[in-house]
Amino acid sequence: MKLKVMLPTHVFLDIHVQKITAEGMNGSFGLFPKHVDFVSALTSGIVSFHDENGQEQHMAVMEGVLVKKGDTVFISTRRAVKDKDLASLKNTVENDFLKQKQKEKNMRTSATRIEAGFIRRFLEFQDYA
Repeated sequence: MKLKVMLPTHVFLDIHVQKITAEGMNGSFGLFPKHVDFVSALTSGIVSFHDENGQEQHMAVMEGVLVKKGDTVFISTRRAVKDKDLASLKNTVENDFLKQKQKEKNMRTSATRIEAGFIRRFLEFQDYA
């Protein structure tokens, strides 16, 4: 079957695989070529797959959606990282994903402050009107 991993800006991975293991909201699951069509929300975690040569490979995804239709599995995610082994992948994920989550948290905090300031000024403006 074909595995296609899509990020917002480009196709991250497009290869043929024998088996896929991923982590959904209800736990880990596996997909084989003859598996019924399937849709699952993915949690942040590891997606493992066996390539055409039977070698196991791993990538980390930051949440997303997995859709199996026919002989193709599509994964759409905001971030994905692939590394040569699990130990390297762990270090990459810790550095990359945790920094990204902190940036997103900081942006949400800033947006909340801007919104609160806007509402406060709007209420002050209403008092003068």
